[in-house]
Amino acid sequence: MLSPIARQRFEKFKKNRRSWYSLWIFMVLLTVTMFSEFIANDKPLIVQYKGSYYFPVFKNYAETTFDGDFETETSYKDQYISDIINKDGWMLWPLIPYSYDTINFKLDRPAPAPPSSENWLGTDDQGRDLLARLLYSIRFSLVFGLLLTGISLVLGVTAGAIQGYFGGKVDLLFQRFMEIWSGLPIIFLMIILSSFVTPNFWWLLLMFSFFKWMMIVPVVRAEFLRAKNYDYVRAAKAMGVSNFAIMWRHILPNVLSMPLTVIPFVLTTSISLLATLDFLGFGLPPGSPSLGEILNQGKSNLYAPWIGISGFLSISIVLSILVFIGEGVRDALNPKKGGLDLL
Repeated sequence: MLSPIARQRFEKFKKNRRSWYSLWIFMVLLTVTMFSEFIANDKPLIVQYKGSYYFPVFKNYAETTFDGDFETETSYKDQYISDIINKDGWMLWPLIPYSYDTINFKLDRPAPAPPSSENWLGTDDQGRDLLARLLYSIRFSLVFGLLLTGISLVLGVTAGAIQGYFGGKVDLLFQRFMEIWSGLPIIFLMIILSSFVTPNFWWLLLMFSFFKWMMIVPVVRAEFLRAKNYDYVRAAKAMGVSNFAIMWRHILPNVLSMPLTVIPFVLTTSISLLATLDFLGFGLPPGSPSLGEILNQGKSNLYAPWIGISGFLSISIVLSILVFIGEGVRDALNPKKGGLDLL
C-alpha cells in the first residue's frame, strides 16, 4: 500500500502524459529486448525430430543428434542439416532467423545490403542483420546503464550521506576530492586505459563506476545537511542512538525521493558514454552488439543510409524516453509544482 503522499506523487506523474507513456514504452522496450534470443536467433526455438523435442536456444546439440556426420555443434541453417531434420520432423524458428553475429551468406548483392523481406532493416558492412544487432545492442546498453546506475546510486548515496551528516572537515575534504576527481576527462582516461587492457563489459562497468556516482552526491548531501538539524534527529542523538542508525534508519528514508529524480539522467549519460566509446572504437570487443558501433558503421558507409538512420533513431528514442521519464519523476517529487499537498 502506498502512503497518501506517495499516491499523490504517483497520480501527479501519471498526469504528465509524455512521461507516463515514455515509462510504458521503456518497460515494453526493456521486456522485449530481454528476450532477444527468442526473437532474433540463428537457432530454432524448438526442433522436433523423430518424435523427440529439442530446444537449441537453451542447449547446444551435436550434428550426430540429428543423424549428421560430425560431433560439432549443429548449424541449423546448413541446407544439409535442415533437409535431414525436415524429413523426419520440423523446426520452429524465431521471428528474425539471425542472431547479432550471424552473417547472411545468401545476399544477392555485396554487403551492406538494403532492407528486404529477408533483412527488414538491411545488413551492416559484414552482412549481419541490422535489426537483430539493434535488439541485442539496446538490451546491452540498457543492462549496462541499469547496473551502472544501481552502483552509482549506492556509492553516491553513501558518500553524500557521510558528507551531509558529519559536515565540517569531512565535508570540506570530500568536496575538494570531488572537485579534483570530477575534473578528470573520463573519455580520454578510458582511451588511454584501453591501450593496456582489453575492454569488456565488466571492465567498463568498473571503470565508469569510479566516476558516475558523483552525479548523485550533491543532491543527497544537501538533503542530509538540512535534515540533520530537524527535531527528530536531535531527539535521536539525545537518546544515544548511533550515528549510523540515525543516518540509515531515520534520515535516509525521508530524503531518498530526491536521489530518485537523478536516476534517469544518470542512466542516460551512462548509455551515452558507452555508445561514445564504442563509436570511437575503444569500448566493447569487436563484434559485440553496440549502438556506438552501429553509428560508426553508418559514418563509414554513407552510401548505406539505412545503417546510420537505424542507429540514430534507436539511440535517440532510448535517450529521449529516459529524459522524459526523468522530467516526470522530478516534477512529481517537487512539491512546488502542480500544487502537491503534503499536509
